Amino acid sequence: MIDNNFKTKVIGVDIRVDRTVYALVNIRGEVLARDEIVTSDYPVISDFVTKLSEKIVLLMEANGGFDSVRSIGVSAPSGNFHTGCIENSPNLPWKGIVPLAAMLRDRMGLAVAVDNNANVIAMAEHAFGAAHGLKDFVLVNLGSGMGSCIYSKGVIYQGTNGFSGEIGHTTYIAGGRQCGCGKQGCLEAYTASKGVLQTAKEVLEEYDTPSLMRQSQQLTVKQIVEFCHEGDQLAIEVMRRTGHALGVGLANYASLFNPEAIILSGAVSKAGKWLLEPTDEAFEEHVFHNMKGKIKLVCSLYEDRELIVLGASVLAWTVKEYSLFK
Repeated sequence: MIDNNFKTKVIGVDIRVDRTVYALVNIRGEVLARDEIVTSDYPVISDFVTKLSEKIVLLMEANGGFDSVRSIGVSAPSGNFHTGCIENSPNLPWKGIVPLAAMLRDRMGLAVAVDNNANVIAMAEHAFGAAHGLKDFVLVNLGSGMGSCIYSKGVIYQGTNGFSGEIGHTTYIAGGRQCGCGKQGCLEAYTASKGVLQTAKEVLEEYDTPSLMRQSQQLTVKQIVEFCHEGDQLAIEVMRRTGHALGVGLANYASLFNPEAIILSGAVSKAGKWLLEPTDEAFEEHVFHNMKGKIKLVCSLYEDRELIVLGASVLAWTVKEYSLFK
């Protein structure tokens, strides 16, 4: 059968707590157009889907028309590829089980796939980035939370219910810090952005020595890294402790899955040597001895926003084509 209606564009959507970015991406992975809306402006999910659909239609009409778009891929916190739902996200305004893929498909009349941001980032890295050509790797995303994706034999390992790779909610210290998931001592509570800031608070309380961190009205991870560059010893200690926790967690992960590489993405991973050197030291100390010196730790070369939109476009190509208008 000859098919003369092959569509060469998809829509990639990146839903976050603050903003939702959507982009038109062609088959070569080139972003043709993009725009965004403020997620928090739509506390009711039906209003959010309505506005997002309207804005996507406008984007398509301004760039070749609706008929040139095949499908939509959506990255969302707590997104589940198996169900197409956002499931019990602790940070988004919509609580419980949100059937986002079905809602967006019914509104747009196109096929829709939904997955969590770590899996989507891994797709982008595999297609365009540091994991290109790798069949077995782990992607760890360090931002407001700590998510990960296991790529095994060239495909994502999703697990029975779509929740594999929750390395951030493995226990680092039993009975330790309170985590947003409700448990105590999770690795995420020591390595994600809130964890870094909590470590900074503890370090400042432990020592009475001067630090640029004491002068900040609203301390951020980016500021802590800048203070490290300026030689602030307490800021360097904050990143050393963060790196140690991350290295131990990654060593446990690697000892189970024996990947070719572990790729780090997200805002916290941009801390450079201040994070990576203590991470690598702790990793090599704790990983299974037969793997020492054999697993690469690599940082993503992409900016986070760009990476997720690209990954969402890759996700869009995986879903079976569907249209109400055929």
